[in-house]
Amino acid sequence: MDIIKIVGIGLITVIATMLIKPIKPEMSIIIGLCGGILILVQTINYAVDIVDAFWGIVNKTGLDAGLLKTLLKIIGVGYLTEFSANMCYDAGSSGIADKILFAGKVIILVIALPIVTSIIEIIVEILP
Repeated sequence: MDIIKIVGIGLITVIATMLIKPIKPEMSIIIGLCGGILILVQTINYAVDIVDAFWGIVNKTGLDAGLLKTLLKIIGVGYLTEFSANMCYDAGSSGIADKILFAGKVIILVIALPIVTSIIEIIVEILP
């Protein structure tokens, strides 16, 4: 089970950062970053499976592939933003983390704008 590996990596990373932080604070940040990256690598295969499942749905239903691409971009930006911001919080840079979160929200809105525009156009056509 991969979750056992992920939890193990997480716990080892936390313990290592707690032990190293009083001695070399800069190394604890690097250890935390490496642990986070290892956890991310462990989850990549699951992300690929999810994307494949979405493509299967698109192929079976005939939905617009552009819509799926946009949705996957939004999800990707959201996860990457959250992951990066959490790494900044862990390193004690809450100001940078907040700015990353803000930028991620703005970028998600920009990516979603064509979908929102299409929905508004459909609503306007339906209304008398």
